[in-house]
Amino acid sequence: MTEWYVKDLSELTGISVQTLHHYDRIDLLKPSIRLPNGYRIYAEGDLLRLQQIIALKFFGFELSQIKALLAGNARAIEHFSVQAKLLEKKATALLDASNTLKQIIAESVDDKPISWEAIIKLIEVYRMSQQLEHSWVKEIFTQEELKQYAAFETELKANTNPEQRTAFEKTWANLVEEMKSNLDNDPTSAVGIALGKKCMDWLNTVYGKKYAHLRTKKFEKGFAEGKGLDEVGLTPQIVSWMDKAIDAYWKDRIYKILNQVGTGVSDETIFKLWNEALEDLYGEDNARKKAIYDIALTDDNVSEKAKEWLKTLRELVEANRHLL
Repeated sequence: MTEWYVKDLSELTGISVQTLHHYDRIDLLKPSIRLPNGYRIYAEGDLLRLQQIIALKFFGFELSQIKALLAGNARAIEHFSVQAKLLEKKATALLDASNTLKQIIAESVDDKPISWEAIIKLIEVYRMSQQLEHSWVKEIFTQEELKQYAAFETELKANTNPEQRTAFEKTWANLVEEMKSNLDNDPTSAVGIALGKKCMDWLNTVYGKKYAHLRTKKFEKGFAEGKGLDEVGLTPQIVSWMDKAIDAYWKDRIYKILNQVGTGVSDETIFKLWNEALEDLYGEDNARKKAIYDIALTDDNVSEKAKEWLKTLRELVEANRHLL
């Protein structure tokens, strides 16, 4: 049977003598033989255990975890599963850091100094996206959308002062109270349509066209399914009423635009109103804007003249995507 002194085992495995001594002290890897003079002698079984330790350290396990795993006091597969997820997160973090550096390089100009303000902003967005991953929004947004949402919150913070943010919050609180007091009224009535418009005006002021797709998804996949309501003072009843009121507002606005077709109003004017409505509704989300055409073309409340106008416009948009 082959045996090794600590120095020989160190040379064989590349693990320092100091590390082997430490493993001995914490009872992770004790030599099979200890001579009267204190010398450590490692047997083949010790080498196998050391190789197992090296393998587990490679996968990022802490020494305390390794000790439990090798003692058989822990279910290895469960630990491996948890560690695999942890490594995935670390890999994503490293990739994000790499992409951030590439973005900095791409935006840099050779004859100008590095913009540390831009770098700090990118780091802030990254840190905020990490924090968002631990909140309820991680359940509805993809990883890319989480980064966009972090960028949105970072820009909102940078572009507004505390007084403006307080004003936003106060306006929203007033809107919530107004909707709460109208829960017994029909959300498709004139009152509901007016409140639906107020809600959309507030949302568009905060999110803008750039982040409208996040605003929409946050409502549809978050608030509408009961997530995050306490944070914004909503209840399922208010959300349901608001959803119907906003829907009624959009229908009313779109019908009024399409009803002008064939009345002598110029196509240019109608197109401008139509395009503004779609941008207010879905911002830069072209897929959703395109779907509005299909919905309107099957709506019995839209006249045949308006449908013909929409078909022509849709063909024009398909040929000129920049018009969306």
